[in-house]
Amino acid sequence: MNTSQFKQWLFQFENKVFTQPLIMGILNVTPDSFSDGGRYLNACNAVEQAKKMIEAGADLIDIGGESSRPGALSVSIEEELARVIPVIKSIRKFSDIAISIDTIKPEVMQEALEAGASIINDINALQSPGAIRLAAQWDSPVVLMHMQGIPQFMQNAPHYEESIQVEISAFFKKRIEICINNGIKGPNLILDPGFGFGKTVNHNLGLIKNLNDFTGFNRPILIGVSRKSTIGTVLGKEVKDRLVGGLALTTYAILNGANIIRTHDVAETKETIEMITAVKKA
Repeated sequence: MNTSQFKQWLFQFENKVFTQPLIMGILNVTPDSFSDGGRYLNACNAVEQAKKMIEAGADLIDIGGESSRPGALSVSIEEELARVIPVIKSIRKFSDIAISIDTIKPEVMQEALEAGASIINDINALQSPGAIRLAAQWDSPVVLMHMQGIPQFMQNAPHYEESIQVEISAFFKKRIEICINNGIKGPNLILDPGFGFGKTVNHNLGLIKNLNDFTGFNRPILIGVSRKSTIGTVLGKEVKDRLVGGLALTTYAILNGANIIRTHDVAETKETIEMITAVKKA
């Protein structure tokens, strides 16, 4: 799926023309991501992994150069750019697939968009100074994610005064309003409730169980559960053994309204989506 096709998909979504969920393949160009940290830090390895995910059926590729795992420390703008820009440019040489840049830094967003990315995936929901203006100028689709705190400290006893659904809904309502008032088009906004970001295991499970609470915003819902620690806690599995648990959560999320699935395991997720779609059509 190229950028034009993705924007058409977003337009159709707003007009309630529903299709099966899209797959966003994860490409972490970092030394310290919780699942594949270091494996794709080399640009050549990263590009080969992108090719594999595209061949396996990814609709989008999400490239990140700064880990957002619990406890992660920030990296400099220069280091993040050095990690992601060569990979984006290399992918553009053989594919027009829509690429998202996973970053909170407007400077990285800018250079990534210039290099060939077309989507901004921001765990900080465009709260960094200048981020909203940049997204509006580029007419870029944006993923607005909810996170309590920052990655370094977000899992230190997360707590919500009201129900987590109520607080996240209020957060989405406010961010959508601010974005639209500052020039971002409504159809360009995608919502991510932030599974695993400043949330306990029960918070995360409740998010999936009640994901349809967020469908009233009439915006695509992105969910990322792939290999996360909640699966390990519930099933007692190490990172490498969390595929089945992740697919179970993915299925539940799709049945409750998820529209974009962010995953390390593209082929398996594609088969899962195809089976869900077949059952729905039966």
